[in-house]
Amino acid sequence: MSSTNLQYMLTSLLGAEHANQLSDLLQIPASTLRPRADTVSRIEIAQALNMLLFEKLLKAVPQGNDYVQDSVRAGNKIRFDHGALRTVLGISTGTLPAGEAAFTRILRPLGYHVNGVYPLQRISMTGRAYAHEDDAEEIAQFFLSELHPHHFSSEFQATVNKVLSTSQDPVDAHSAQLLQQLGNDKSLPLADALALLPVLVACFDRQHALPSIAEYQVLLAESAEMAWISTEGNAFNHATDRVANVEQVADAQRALGRAIKEKIEVSRNGRVRQTAFRASTVTRPMRDDNGVMVEMKVPGSFYEFISRDRYLDEETRQEKLDLTFDSGNAQGIFKMTASSNAASC
Repeated sequence: MSSTNLQYMLTSLLGAEHANQLSDLLQIPASTLRPRADTVSRIEIAQALNMLLFEKLLKAVPQGNDYVQDSVRAGNKIRFDHGALRTVLGISTGTLPAGEAAFTRILRPLGYHVNGVYPLQRISMTGRAYAHEDDAEEIAQFFLSELHPHHFSSEFQATVNKVLSTSQDPVDAHSAQLLQQLGNDKSLPLADALALLPVLVACFDRQHALPSIAEYQVLLAESAEMAWISTEGNAFNHATDRVANVEQVADAQRALGRAIKEKIEVSRNGRVRQTAFRASTVTRPMRDDNGVMVEMKVPGSFYEFISRDRYLDEETRQEKLDLTFDSGNAQGIFKMTASSNAASC
């Protein structure tokens, strides 16, 4: 792998030892292991981004990192299925595009297309799955959800607007130009890809100022998901490991004393099964009513597990992996970041 574009990009950004450690964690799709060249394809850039984001999630979720390290010691590699993130539609978001537009401008040039739309009515959100056109089964998908503030009270909407109006767009003019070039050519010169990747990673973070404690409580009273967005922004809400038997994995993790969801979420067609660790607790500085900064404990991100069955496509008569999601599953999994209140440290 050291002679591939993918490893060269990772080594250039992380250093050789760090890049090798990351590569040892994950199953690398063969479609992304292309010989070194002066130009890199969109699928190689997409895979590099996915690996960097996966590692970023592990740094934020100690329980997930412990599981991954256990897996590597046992001689297994993680099959990264999808990453999930949250956005907000139809509200002032400063210089950052509102809703999924902040990420479709990234995902489409990278080769992703909408592979399903999922109404999440119980939590007033809409989810969209993005699969890679060049290797849908092996390249991690993105599950991108939008919250609809207009479904909530006027006080809630005003608070959302106040918090998110401070957002700053991490994509500068040069990076936007590179994304347009990538979309047109389906490739970039290697030097440009290396310049673009850190900017793309930075997009998956909080771009706005933290709320005050009072603002956080207003949001939390009506939407745990919006309260989470107010402190964590567009960071990966979770990353997901595709495993052969999610039930066995859950039992094994429970036996180790790790906080994992009791219920397995099963799709209506029965082919997709999911569970997850409880979300990590993180501390965020927020101002109290007197303007004093207080360290508050709030829900962070989490690590998920999924099993997907293969099925016979009736139209093509070909066997396929079920890459779909399920609205019921998603809303059940989203509860992993729900919290009844924020607590000071």
